[in-house]
Amino acid sequence: MCGIIGSVSHGPIASGMSRVNEALRLMQQRGPDANGCEFFDIYGRSLILGHARLSIIDLSEAGRQPMQSHGGRYTLVFNGEIYNYLEIRSELADCRHTFSSDTDTEVLLAAWSQWGVGCLQKLTGMFAFGLYDKQEHTLFLARDAFGIKPLFYSQGSDEFHFASELPALLELVDRSKAIDVQAAYDYLVFGRYDFGSRTFISGVEQLLPGHWMQVDLRTGEAGKPHRWWWPSIHERKDLSFDEAATQLRELFLKSVRLHLRSDVPLGAALSGGLDSSAVVCAMRHLEPDMPIHTFSYVARGTEIDEERWVDIVNNHVGAIAHKVVIAPEDLTADVDDMIRAQGEPFGSTSIYAQYRVFKAAKEAGITVTLDGQGADELLAGYHGYPSGYIRSLLDKGQYGQLLKFILSWSTWPGRSIRLALLHIGMIVTPHWARHIAYHLVGQSSSPPWLNSKYVASKGVTVSPPKLPTHSPEGQGRRLVEQLREALTGNGLQSLLRHGDRNSMRWSIESRVPFLTTELAEFLLTLPESFLLSPQGETKHIFRAAMRGIVPDAILDRKDKIGFETPERVWLSGHQPEISNWLQSAREIPFLNHSEVDKFVTASLTGRIRFSHSAWALINYCRWWQLQ
Repeated sequence: MCGIIGSVSHGPIASGMSRVNEALRLMQQRGPDANGCEFFDIYGRSLILGHARLSIIDLSEAGRQPMQSHGGRYTLVFNGEIYNYLEIRSELADCRHTFSSDTDTEVLLAAWSQWGVGCLQKLTGMFAFGLYDKQEHTLFLARDAFGIKPLFYSQGSDEFHFASELPALLELVDRSKAIDVQAAYDYLVFGRYDFGSRTFISGVEQLLPGHWMQVDLRTGEAGKPHRWWWPSIHERKDLSFDEAATQLRELFLKSVRLHLRSDVPLGAALSGGLDSSAVVCAMRHLEPDMPIHTFSYVARGTEIDEERWVDIVNNHVGAIAHKVVIAPEDLTADVDDMIRAQGEPFGSTSIYAQYRVFKAAKEAGITVTLDGQGADELLAGYHGYPSGYIRSLLDKGQYGQLLKFILSWSTWPGRSIRLALLHIGMIVTPHWARHIAYHLVGQSSSPPWLNSKYVASKGVTVSPPKLPTHSPEGQGRRLVEQLREALTGNGLQSLLRHGDRNSMRWSIESRVPFLTTELAEFLLTLPESFLLSPQGETKHIFRAAMRGIVPDAILDRKDKIGFETPERVWLSGHQPEISNWLQSAREIPFLNHSEVDKFVTASLTGRIRFSHSAWALINYCRWWQLQ
């Protein structure tokens, strides 16, 4: 797990190296063990590749990067882990490749030498990398299927830069940074961010999950990104429910086994929910004698406390438990560091609990953790993505089953008939009608804290977010179509960003064994009723698959708390500091700052409901100051 950077420019090597060194310094937490740079002169342009290393596999000097292939044609900077590198290495050895280290980086270089871009389909792992081809004079960039590892890039006049984090990239760009007003609007008004390739800085994009792109170093021009992974959702009908559950159990255990490969101590983040509990219990099932350290946030004395469930799992596996209890004043002490670590604004302070969990892992001497992230998007979690399931039943004209589903689904905790009808209304109402209604009720007319004239002058689109695109392939398969969209960028991306930055802040490698292409390709082709049962049970098949490995009490839970924190309580005691943050950001041109202060104060004191916009304004103003 590391940080990578690259810079293509016409400037002198010396000036480029100084920026690269500073960019690496800004990512020191991603790679505290070593760093290195290589530079190349190509048709009058300079290419500089840099790497900050966190040693996980093969801790020796043989793992240093940038790394060159045998013969020197390729030079690689790589961030991530290839979990099946031993299997790929064996296959490459049969093709007469030799190896001088035990690293997955060298295996990736050899795989590229053997198969080119086709090697991406063979990788089980999380990754972002830049690869220089000396023979073809190209720079190739790729990102893993789900976007677990980040990759930002910027193209200017005859120059191109990339980096693992936004602050490092801005150091390479070496020009004044301008805020992206559309991104700010979408975040402040709709709570939407990490949506598509757009970032909060104009002129900076992120390579989308499951995509690659190439830069021609002779011209300095970057080609358009290409998708390398797009799973099928065509339904298979050759497996019964029990057969599919058995196969899912085998695939999940295989994934966890691969994710346990490490040359440094590892543990697990445990919330007490099904997903993280399944990971921890699978670890024990596979490794009966391995010490398991778990790290959990507990909100004692609140309605969102899951300590009871955490204890059930810890007792079941005999874990060494580490619990994080957070006081309101802790957030104030850490919020600036967390905002800097995230690099861009984020959705809520719930990620502070995650930040503290990784800090606890660091303090306990753990370098790698396993996490349950991605299971909801893979297995129809949360409330089950009911709009997709309802749309599938409507597509197939199964109105009787639709009525039964609505009545059963609505009886689960946190749901209701009203919520089910709302989902149906969203499905049958055209987008243009929703857009008109949105404006008629004033939901997307400019809130008083927004400078509407400035926003309009920048051509900002003020429409509400559109429903997922429906394709002919998804006819009668709208649930898995919606899951595929969430998995490939529009839904999961922000959660993976939170986890990457929070873990890397503490030089922790966070692994997510649910997110493999093999698991996704299997699950997205199953009958939808295997994922969300006709009775409204989420993760239906996974609960069956884990029976006997995970305690029944966890498998049979009906409530869904999520990784939540008492946000307003945490923030309300720190109004003076927050007011200063808001005052200090008065130069942000698209905000009416007196109205911002009124709105945030009313939200913190409870005079109005605390909404996503209250935290978004606090977060955005402080982020803007810290840039």
